[in-house]
Amino acid sequence: MERRIPFSGRSIDYTEEEIACVVSAMRTADPLTQGRYMREFEEKFANYQGVPSGTCFTTCNGCAALEMSAQLCRFQPGDEFVIPSHTFTASCYPFIKKGGTPVWADIDLATRVVTRESIERVLTKKTKAVVVVHLYGYVADMPAIVALCRERNLLLIEDAAQAIGSEVDGKKAGSFGDISIFSFHSHKNLTTLGEGGMIFVRDPKAAELIPMLRHNGHCAYTYPREDYWKPAMGNVDLPELDGTRLMPNNLCLGEIECALGAKMLERIDTINAEKRARAIAFIDALADCPELEFHRVDSRRHNYHLLVARVTEGPDFRDRLLRALHDEKGIQCVVQYIPLNRYDFYKKLGFAQANCPNADTFFDSMISFPFHHRLGEDDVQYMLEATRDILRRLRTAWKSAVSLSRHSKSTP
Repeated sequence: MERRIPFSGRSIDYTEEEIACVVSAMRTADPLTQGRYMREFEEKFANYQGVPSGTCFTTCNGCAALEMSAQLCRFQPGDEFVIPSHTFTASCYPFIKKGGTPVWADIDLATRVVTRESIERVLTKKTKAVVVVHLYGYVADMPAIVALCRERNLLLIEDAAQAIGSEVDGKKAGSFGDISIFSFHSHKNLTTLGEGGMIFVRDPKAAELIPMLRHNGHCAYTYPREDYWKPAMGNVDLPELDGTRLMPNNLCLGEIECALGAKMLERIDTINAEKRARAIAFIDALADCPELEFHRVDSRRHNYHLLVARVTEGPDFRDRLLRALHDEKGIQCVVQYIPLNRYDFYKKLGFAQANCPNADTFFDSMISFPFHHRLGEDDVQYMLEATRDILRRLRTAWKSAVSLSRHSKSTP
């Protein structure tokens, strides 16, 4: 059957005002990178987050922000970092590249994110940093996790790639950590024409280095010059933090994307509220379907970047549901985020060992519904009715199969 509702990689339809903003920036930006639109976006983002000016910096994507986060950790041989096993791979491998050893933390089965307790269980004397991922758009219990990291003198990195605008205790996701990152990928609730990211750095000394670290080590000369062109336009130096030299990168975001990002900040709360309301309505409409266990959060703590559920009847039932929705109804639900220790990539690096039963249980029975913001209400209603219809039929067949199996086992 032709796909009526694909699992789209594009979340947003841009408004005419946003399109006009992009066109204006195309005509006026000079240069096309590292200019006034970048500075405007960074300032507006810091203000939106409720963090000090000069602590937020655009990057070409969320992974680039993670790369610089990993550099700022300044890992030494043997240093470990704790990270959930259930997350997107980009949350983790930049820290391995910079010398850290991952230690997998389990998730809470209901919220699908790590907790203070699941982190504390895997801390060792070698732990230097904790990476908390606000997966699917839900903010972990940051007050408790912040307290733990302060007690243990651990660096705290927030991966808020999926959680822009989400809050706990009135504070935005990404405003709790020592370092935080965001993504403006095409699939996110705020997108900047395909790719884009942001890094927040709390330490003023580290924040001062980000422009150099982000842009090839470029910096101004520190002495007065009689002629502005001598010895050249600018200097190149090695960023250094507390005696540790950091190799620079080229991770800048263009002016057009920055102009759009600053404009989209004006409606991100509306987008989040609309997706949350849609998610709650969808979840409530399926409340009498015990086969699907959603995470229902009717508050700003969840922005519903994605809409996922655990199929309580297990992997086989989940596969039948996915197959029927796709083959009979044209709805492309998917399975996401294999626990990282189960990927070939991490196995080959020697990081296959994990004690994360909740992550395994959730992943093995998860389903992720198409849930991009641009999805029409008619399509949402069709997906809801199709899900109910398929579940009703599968439920009857499943109960018959289970009954038959029990009968055959009890027959001598």
